[in-house]
Amino acid sequence: MFELFQKKRGNLKDDSLSGLTVALALVPEAIAFSFIAGVSPLIGLWSAVFVGLITATLGGRPGMISGATGAIAIVAANAVQLGEKAGGTEMGLKYLFVTLILAGAIQLIAGLLKLGRFIRLVPHPVMIGFVNGLAIVIGLGQLGFFKSGGNWLQGAELGIMIALVVASMAIIQFLPKLTKAIPSTLAAILVIGLLTYFGVVDSRTISDVLKDGGGNGTLSNDFPPIADFSGITWDWAFFKAILPISFTIALVGLIESLMTLQLIDEITETRGKGNRECLAQGGANIMSGLFSGMGGCAMIGQSLINIKSGGRGRTSGIVAALSLAVFVLFAGPVIIQIPIAALVGVMFMVVIGTFEWSTFKSFGKIAGSEMIVILAVTLVTVFLHNLALAVFVGVVLSALVFAWESSKHVTVTVEKDDENERIYGVEGILYFGSVREFSDKFQAKSDVAKIVIDFEEARICDLSGLEAINALGERYRNAGKTLCVRHLSSDCRQMLEKAGTLVNIEVLPDDPHYSVARLRTDK
Repeated sequence: MFELFQKKRGNLKDDSLSGLTVALALVPEAIAFSFIAGVSPLIGLWSAVFVGLITATLGGRPGMISGATGAIAIVAANAVQLGEKAGGTEMGLKYLFVTLILAGAIQLIAGLLKLGRFIRLVPHPVMIGFVNGLAIVIGLGQLGFFKSGGNWLQGAELGIMIALVVASMAIIQFLPKLTKAIPSTLAAILVIGLLTYFGVVDSRTISDVLKDGGGNGTLSNDFPPIADFSGITWDWAFFKAILPISFTIALVGLIESLMTLQLIDEITETRGKGNRECLAQGGANIMSGLFSGMGGCAMIGQSLINIKSGGRGRTSGIVAALSLAVFVLFAGPVIIQIPIAALVGVMFMVVIGTFEWSTFKSFGKIAGSEMIVILAVTLVTVFLHNLALAVFVGVVLSALVFAWESSKHVTVTVEKDDENERIYGVEGILYFGSVREFSDKFQAKSDVAKIVIDFEEARICDLSGLEAINALGERYRNAGKTLCVRHLSSDCRQMLEKAGTLVNIEVLPDDPHYSVARLRTDK
């Protein structure tokens, strides 16, 4: 539909301009997420600075943008509320900072244990459902900017807002056809901003958003203080209360970051380092907690803005974080005058570029089970706003589908048949889902005296598979007959050795070397 993402190598100019564009888009997002977490906008802004700078410098995915996110903010709000119940507003912030530091430590441990590799286990349908759901969530999140004081905009005010949003989207889409000297997203923000600054049109700005959140419409230029942990009772009850929140923050942050990393990998046709990203995210959240922040993780929307604007290297993320810090410290009066319509237009274009439009063409062309997985992940993401749960649901559904389908593909054929011996050849995967169908293929009472089961083209994957063969051997022994197996793979033999006396299976001693890719020559 729209060719938003081009596969190209970045340079210093593109990275710097792209980073500046991202910094402008980070401002309203960080403020909005601060309101979700129940903290001041300044905490959200400085969180975006710390998390963004550290992950851009040390992370495993150049070009990926991290900062304060809605997914983390929703969970962080629980820590704030827990602390407020224990001792008021200040205690709520202290609970948040400790919770965040622990979450960062958990992410560091995940990186040291190299758990980032598990993102490779996420099936493609889950990835599609994830990006589709996230695109919808990002789009729906922009609708709040069409409200003022909790009420929907009306009349001319609504018309101007829509017109400016459409204008910014048009600039983003068509400017690259004229010139690529400046990122189209940055151009859109500047053009719409100049129109409102010189009074050509009157539209809502970031200042208005701050006022809607209960502020005075301005940004403080204070540097974040080191977190104060005085007054906290460091006992087991305290840690028992915050540890579940810390684990949730760590899990949500890692899943969203690694999923975003994988998406950027696909767009740029490069490969990031998941374990290094886990370490960087952990360090960033620890530093954010120490300097009175609300933490964060990778931001898929801003990452896609960066990629769309030409950002590919670490410089883009570093420039974005440092520019945001400069905005907060020195350019607050200018930043709060940026029209919300321009930023909404940018995010709507991100939504269009993020959504996997080929999903609609897939109906009837891919397995129905995969469409169910895509739909389930999308719905969980949209309605529960829980990315970790959405991915978990998708992986579990995909595993169940795989188990169900694999259980249908265990075949048993007779390779040799005479009065004294019968050899059965097995093809497929023998595991908990297929053992019933496998066992039903054999009839001990009516079989010959000696049975050999050939596993050259099959594989035993778990204890259920071993137990199925063990039970089958018991049936044949009870019938006064002999059953043995041959051509087991090396890992199957290791499983037998570990099982020891739990499994009584006779393996033929002349078993040749097993190869998964070996072709049968007797067919």
